[in-house]
Amino acid sequence: MFRSTPSRRPARLAAIGAAALLTAGIGVATAPAASAATTAPGGWARVAHLSPDTKSVDVQLTALAGGAVVYELDDVAYGAVSPYIPLADGTYVVSMVPSDATDGTQPVVQQSIDIAEGEPLTVAAYGRNADLKTTVFEDDLSAPAAGQARVRVVQASTVEPTVNVDTAQGRPIARDVPAGSATDYAAVPAGSWDLELTGADESATSAVDLPAGSVSTLFVLDDAQGALTAQTITDSATLADMPVGGIHTGGGGTAAATTAPSGAVAAGAGAAAVALGAVALIAVRRHRRGEAGA
Repeated sequence: MFRSTPSRRPARLAAIGAAALLTAGIGVATAPAASAATTAPGGWARVAHLSPDTKSVDVQLTALAGGAVVYELDDVAYGAVSPYIPLADGTYVVSMVPSDATDGTQPVVQQSIDIAEGEPLTVAAYGRNADLKTTVFEDDLSAPAAGQARVRVVQASTVEPTVNVDTAQGRPIARDVPAGSATDYAAVPAGSWDLELTGADESATSAVDLPAGSVSTLFVLDDAQGALTAQTITDSATLADMPVGGIHTGGGGTAAATTAPSGAVAAGAGAAAVALGAVALIAVRRHRRGEAGA
């Protein structure tokens, strides 16, 4: 469970320990809305804990200018994604520390982020505890067309270096998605989908529900048995659920220049795809990556 509070005390720093895992299966993760850290115009950031053998962490967002801790999140467990946190324009440092750590220990994971007006970001820690990495994904909460949903895939499993996501009918959604990457969002017909996750050695099945008007991320993760699993996070279920202040849909998020690595192609799925059972392939886009301690 998240407890989110704008911070009024110095930063608490600590080291990462080991061992919280998701149980098998898929679920929709939700969290209470975060308290506003600022009322000034700006953007939004949220934090994702995607390291399967790393215990629950506390997260701090520190303003680079002045060094003030502007926001804290407590007890963020594996597979959890925080609500969006409103932040004024500027550069911030995100630090993750174990929830039971003592004061004064250096963080194992830090990542700088640049907040720009109208743009939402997701900061993710992923990989095994011994080799934690961080990355920043640019989110795009643009509303889909009527009767459609928008979805992307984030590959954070340590079981397989790349994964494919297909419908149960064999129609591809995402191909050869490498660990630590996110695909572009793609428009698909709203509804319930049975999905198959496959890698070189492991496979699993999952069911997702994509309501009309929703924007979602499908996170591919590890389960408690060390197999593939997934969970769906609703980035924005409706326009009313967007971060306070709305999202600039013209040039924000992934509307900025993106490129597709080899092994993936992009296409939108139209209403005719319902009858054919087809879903668009989603192109893997480049993202900014920072190593742990960067």
